[in-house]
Amino acid sequence: MRYQSYLLLFILVVVASCKQKTSIQEKPVQIAFVSDVHLLDVKGTLEDVGYNGIENPKTGSKAFIRTMEAQLHSTRLFNENYFAFLAALDDVVKKGIKIVALPGDFSDDGQPINVRGLNRILNEYSEKHGISFFITTGNHDPTSPFGEESGKSDFIGKEGRSQSIISSEDLVKSKGKNDLPAIVSDDIRAMGYSEIVGELSNHGFFPQKDYHYWATPFTEYISDNYTFEKAQNSASLSRREYRQNPEAKAQPDVSYLVEPVEGVWLVAIDANVYLPKEEGEGFQGASIGYNLVLKHKKHLIDWMSHICSEAKRLDKKVIAFSHFPMIDFNDGASLQMKKLFGEKAFQAHRIPDDLVGQMFADAGLKIHFGGHMHLNDTGIIKGKNGNTLVNVQVPSLAAYTPAYKILEIANDSILNIDTVVLDSVSDFKEFFPLYEMEHSYLKENAPSRLWNIDVLASENYVEYTNAHLEELVRLRFLPSEWPESLLYILENRSGKELFILANSEIDPKDIDASLIKDSLWKQAMEASQKTANEHGLQLEDFASWQGNTLIEDFYRFRSGDELALEQIPAKRIEQYKVFSKTLNLGANDYLNDLQLFMTIVEKQMNGEPAKHFSINLNKGVLIKR
Repeated sequence: MRYQSYLLLFILVVVASCKQKTSIQEKPVQIAFVSDVHLLDVKGTLEDVGYNGIENPKTGSKAFIRTMEAQLHSTRLFNENYFAFLAALDDVVKKGIKIVALPGDFSDDGQPINVRGLNRILNEYSEKHGISFFITTGNHDPTSPFGEESGKSDFIGKEGRSQSIISSEDLVKSKGKNDLPAIVSDDIRAMGYSEIVGELSNHGFFPQKDYHYWATPFTEYISDNYTFEKAQNSASLSRREYRQNPEAKAQPDVSYLVEPVEGVWLVAIDANVYLPKEEGEGFQGASIGYNLVLKHKKHLIDWMSHICSEAKRLDKKVIAFSHFPMIDFNDGASLQMKKLFGEKAFQAHRIPDDLVGQMFADAGLKIHFGGHMHLNDTGIIKGKNGNTLVNVQVPSLAAYTPAYKILEIANDSILNIDTVVLDSVSDFKEFFPLYEMEHSYLKENAPSRLWNIDVLASENYVEYTNAHLEELVRLRFLPSEWPESLLYILENRSGKELFILANSEIDPKDIDASLIKDSLWKQAMEASQKTANEHGLQLEDFASWQGNTLIEDFYRFRSGDELALEQIPAKRIEQYKVFSKTLNLGANDYLNDLQLFMTIVEKQMNGEPAKHFSINLNKGVLIKR
């Protein structure tokens, strides 16, 4: 009897142990995607000259940073994204995620000081928290396949003046045009593939013993006969090259497949395509993406087809990521945007052709994470063979709205995607005293270059990126991207005035003080009040926003998608919908451009789910959560 009791107790302990082990094994795999970090090592030092920036008058520490003026003319921040990156990694640690993918543009421009700084951070989080990082290259890392001399003329120097830092004396004349003597340092040059992947060799670019599997488009072994030694022998860059044509110089392709946990194949695609310059030596930048991949890197599609075929045979889950989007990211508004703003506006050359997504879908790929565009978006496309591909655009940490994505493999058919917004970033105000010094210098010496100091009133990081976006719109986008006829209608007009115009046949050019008292304007006001009432609104409600507000909100929707809904008041969004519906009735032929613009805004307000959603891989559908 006692023996039977011990036997029963032993069986119960074994069963409980098996259940515990099963529950641990069945914990969903999570992967964080942190894109377009654009890391500038603000705490770094130019080692060859010993320069580590300007002294912060508040903290006494040195800051290796760019000017606020430069930031507000760029589609990304240069400085505060350093702290945002640390905040994202700290959040990843808090959530217990052990796999992090970086879809390119992990550095400012592939400079030694910045790649070295990135490697230091990644190694620290790997050693302290057991995180495995997997990186793919973007067009900013490297800017050229074999490296090139480079530099910037807009670092902050003494008294808030611009400081040039250049990698070669030969470039000082063209890039060192400031009143402070240029600093020449090899640490600011743009490195090529060999140096960059060599520095970051522990983070996916080369095989590691703890990987279950690792391969490239050029390896000849398969998973069935894989060994670490075989992977090592195939990993050198000399064995990972392609040619754009038989006469062209061979270039590196650092794409790789890694199995970090059993059953998951993470595919890092190097979609950089560097074409030779038409005049002179060197290469053009690689900002276009997959439209050039179809022409010059067809081997990647064949490789993806092989991967997906093998994954199906071996019951592996394929998750791909690269720097560039595979699917149109404008929520179906690209044609209207080209018609209104021009064929080259809004980075239209970076929009992938439908053929890109279709070909990768036909190859068997079902999900891809991309970056590059600094926006939050989800796209879905079906290939000719019926397979569906979902492209998830990961926002940048250096722009509005700053966020990263989490993929959770719930089961064989369901993937969950969550978007984490970085509203709380420690130390993002650290350099504000230096910006105040810069602003004072510009005010006294170059008032035409002044930026809005209200940027420095931001209370959190999301507010800060929003202020950056507003100034970027004012200083860069409006002067360069917008037709004057549309700006004439929108700028300096209230929403109320625009809504009245939409309910009239009045030419906006005829609006002046005398017309406002005219019976035609009064009739339009009455019609507008009636239209507003039909939608449960008052005409005066539209006075709460300006045409400039609508322009800024357009950029918020374009960048943040669903995330912008948290920043824009719901009442204003409802008024936009009523305004757009009124314009679509076509009562005022003078507002055709405005009508087209509101069509674009509506499409970007109503795209695919892009914050919290699931993907049913078997049915090829998105499910908002």
